[in-house]
Amino acid sequence: MFRIRCFLAALICLSGLGLAKTALAADVTVFAAASLKTALDEISAKFEADTGHRTALSLAGSSLLARQIALGAPADIYLPASPDWMDYLQDQNRIVPSSRRDLLGNRLVLVAPKQSARIITGFEDPVLFDQLGQGKLAMALVEAVPAGIYGKSAFETLGLWPDLASHIAQTDNVRVALALVAAGAAPLGVVYASDAQAEPRVSVLAEFPAHSHAPIRYPLAKVQGAGGPAVEAFYSYLQGPEARDAFVSAGFDVIAE
Repeated sequence: MFRIRCFLAALICLSGLGLAKTALAADVTVFAAASLKTALDEISAKFEADTGHRTALSLAGSSLLARQIALGAPADIYLPASPDWMDYLQDQNRIVPSSRRDLLGNRLVLVAPKQSARIITGFEDPVLFDQLGQGKLAMALVEAVPAGIYGKSAFETLGLWPDLASHIAQTDNVRVALALVAAGAAPLGVVYASDAQAEPRVSVLAEFPAHSHAPIRYPLAKVQGAGGPAVEAFYSYLQGPEARDAFVSAGFDVIAE
């Protein structure tokens, strides 16, 4: 546990370095789930090169971003990892309902550090608990962040939550859980398939059955009060062919409406 706390403290310090970049003047500001980092970094760079518009990405847990928008944070576009937090903002009249659409899907997986990963045949395999040992299973906040909510639901459906609940190390977002596993600070973690694909230091032990949790959906919407050519352009760009290719390459499922 001490090792995990030290690692999390280091991550917090590093994340602070990114806040200054986000605060720079931008033509469009996007608040998006942390799991979208790999894809959105690529998409925003291409968009800037193609259009000359400047983008700012604020990537964190969907719940934290939704609360910030509700309090008036200057976001133009919101892209969370769950419809629930979009519903939360829509109920408060903080998004443009007509702009809302389901953009992406994902899958939930169990990962381990590549150097210590063991082969398991399924979630009922006792090797799963051997892999965990006396360590912690890293996952996002189970009552607030979508990846954590999906993960807890999946473990409950599979009948494993009572045995695992006391062994969970909760993190602010799914990418922090991924980083803990990648660094070897946690022997197991629950992340999205796209996260696992982005991190070569982890191995996927198993994919959670689709029936074990609610469908993973990433809705897209413009925030109330947002406007201007750059916002409209990036909103459309996220639904265009270049963004689609980047999302697919990053391991997401693109939803066609």
